[in-house]
Amino acid sequence: MSTKYKAPDIDMAYFITVTVGGWVDVFTRLSQKMVIVDSLKYCQAQKGLSIFAYCLMSNHLHILCRSDGKDSLSEIMRDFKKFTSKKIIETIENSPESRREWMLDYFKKSCEHLAREQKYKVWQDGYHAEEVYSNKWIKEKINYIHQNPVKEKIVSEAENYYFSSARNYADLENPLDVFVVFMG
Repeated sequence: MSTKYKAPDIDMAYFITVTVGGWVDVFTRLSQKMVIVDSLKYCQAQKGLSIFAYCLMSNHLHILCRSDGKDSLSEIMRDFKKFTSKKIIETIENSPESRREWMLDYFKKSCEHLAREQKYKVWQDGYHAEEVYSNKWIKEKINYIHQNPVKEKIVSEAENYYFSSARNYADLENPLDVFVVFMG
């Protein structure tokens, strides 16, 4: 298995991108967004995940983070994806969703080729992890993360996007605590 985009070193911080299979826009409903926020909170409290920046878009999640606990970042991401996959499917099945049948069918077909039995596959395999290596790079990645909804024309100012740590950096109400990195 390639380790090019894995996070093997428990003491390092990484810029991670986790993407929904087929880039399906799953996170358009508040209930789906809260699945991710609540799961990240759990990982922070129970697994030692330290988050410095994040942004949840409609079909992917960017996080600048590290593991400060007993679990490696690889183990945390494995458990996060496994748990959130189940919760996302439950939310699609049990909440108002105009694309319910289409989404369930898509995620069901996404795992037909897998060797191991699985009913639905929500996330793309693996996750894209890049090791943090300098203060300049950290600033660039935080800016990249925060500018995602601005580039997509969802908001005109990064701090106006509720599901982003740009709100933490602007000292505004936010759904998820992060360690704010001094950007001076």
